Amino acid sequence: MINESLLDRALGAYLGFACGDALGATVEFMSPKQIQRRYGVHRDIIGGGWLALEPGQVTDDTQMSLALGQAIIDHRGWNLKAVADNFVAWLESDPPDIGNTCRRGLERYQKTGELSGPPREDDAGNGGCMRNLPVVLATLNQPDRFDNWTLEQCHLTHNHPLSDAATLALGRMTGQLLNGESVDTCLRTAEKLISENPEFAYRPYPGKSSAYIVDTVQTVLHCFFNSEDFESCLIATVNQGGDSDTTGALVGMLAGARYGVQNIPKRWLNRLDAKVAEAVHTQTNELIDIAQFL
Repeated sequence: MINESLLDRALGAYLGFACGDALGATVEFMSPKQIQRRYGVHRDIIGGGWLALEPGQVTDDTQMSLALGQAIIDHRGWNLKAVADNFVAWLESDPPDIGNTCRRGLERYQKTGELSGPPREDDAGNGGCMRNLPVVLATLNQPDRFDNWTLEQCHLTHNHPLSDAATLALGRMTGQLLNGESVDTCLRTAEKLISENPEFAYRPYPGKSSAYIVDTVQTVLHCFFNSEDFESCLIATVNQGGDSDTTGALVGMLAGARYGVQNIPKRWLNRLDAKVAEAVHTQTNELIDIAQFL
């Protein structure tokens, strides 16, 4: 039987992730000044943006996460080829957006069947990190599986030491919060990341929020550790602009795991695409169940 408090935090993480994606997509690629001039403070899920989304529609962050999660569920465990096949099916579904590095990696898999690309300097984007939450849920309290599955799914499209380190660190922080551990525990994990990779230092906050994994993580850590509730955390993050659907999704994942689904504003949950919300609920339950019985 799934622990109710764990389920509350797990749903918080996954629904928080999707809400962050939907909220942030509206202001993606805008600067903070542009956001302020147009919206004042952007705080509602209204769609639009450069992708001309419907209110509550999500982007590649949530879509790729759901594709990854479904592969785990279908195989009751890890099958990297199934993950790659699900990503290709998503690619061929004409999604609203796909990053260049993700596209390159998936097209390589289509042509060669290779499940890992060589290390590349230009692979230090956030595309591997943004879709890893299902791995966190399915490997909860199984650190070896978490590390292996994480790196394998990342290397389908992104093979860079900074991307690897960031994805592992944010995943570990999420797992700690799901298990009810303190924010101080997460802070120590973040500090370890920075001690091993000083590029991620975020104090003072450099103010960049691009798709470069360093900028993404600095924004997420800055906003997460300087907020006291889910709503203010997410609003502060997406109003930095840049790659705001991904920074919003990742900070929504952490804040949702910290505060639980009950503390996500109802106006956001009610606005989220109904099919996405249903898929998130279903996957969360099944992935947590897999973690308990693997």
